[in-house]
Amino acid sequence: MTTPTPPRTVLRRVALAAAGGMIGTAARLGLGMLIPDAALGVLVANVVGSLLLGMLVARLPAADLRIFVGTGILGGFTTYSAFTVDAVGLWSDAPLIAAGYVVGSIVLGLAAAALGLWFGRRRGGRARAAA
Repeated sequence: MTTPTPPRTVLRRVALAAAGGMIGTAARLGLGMLIPDAALGVLVANVVGSLLLGMLVARLPAADLRIFVGTGILGGFTTYSAFTVDAVGLWSDAPLIAAGYVVGSIVLGLAAAALGLWFGRRRGGRARAAA
């Protein structure tokens, strides 16, 4: 049986995730301005975000900083919904490119997350359970 999280802690963590989310979404917008091709920008954001989240999970305990950076900043920076909309949009014009985009995004995202976990653990962090 788990003990319920105190309301004060819940509010603090929600505020941390929201503050981090503002930073992450602003960073995502900036990346989109630097990479005008929407699908490529989403791919870059999701692969880089996967790498960084893997490193974060390997190095930080499930605490406030991990919520702020992982759930907030990286959650706002990466974007599954844009990935799926881009894939559907590509499908109508170029089904083979759309299929490559989907497979490439998943494979590169998984590889980046694994690399991030490996790198984070190698640099002295310990594996932590995902929050």
